[in-house]
Amino acid sequence: MGILGSMNVNVITLFVEDLKDAMSFYQDVFGLSSVYDDDNSAVFEFENISINLLKISEAQGLIAPQTVASREAGSRFQFTIRVDDVDAVCDELKVRGVALLNGPMNRSWGVRTVSFTDPGGHIWEIAQQLT
Repeated sequence: MGILGSMNVNVITLFVEDLKDAMSFYQDVFGLSSVYDDDNSAVFEFENISINLLKISEAQGLIAPQTVASREAGSRFQFTIRVDDVDAVCDELKVRGVALLNGPMNRSWGVRTVSFTDPGGHIWEIAQQLT
């Protein structure tokens, strides 16, 4: 099998309350079409990873005996997409009706960022390396 830490993460499954709303968001904001969908899930392929949106009602079978935390419980991670121009992406997000959590702002570690949430409460950050 090898060392797991040396392997790629291929799929991240996000548990969502409203699959249709989440699908629309991923189509509209990221410009993606699902590569698979059914009544319970939809998969979107980014360049290097697949995001599987799964109805919360179906998640229990995957994670039992654990439970799915509510959106209101708070965030425990964020996704980051690196871009050349955060401000241009920020303008496009606004055109698409995306409410920003913060930014755009220059961070002390030399990165310009803006953040927003998807309908399931998952946080996305757009980041630009500053020279």
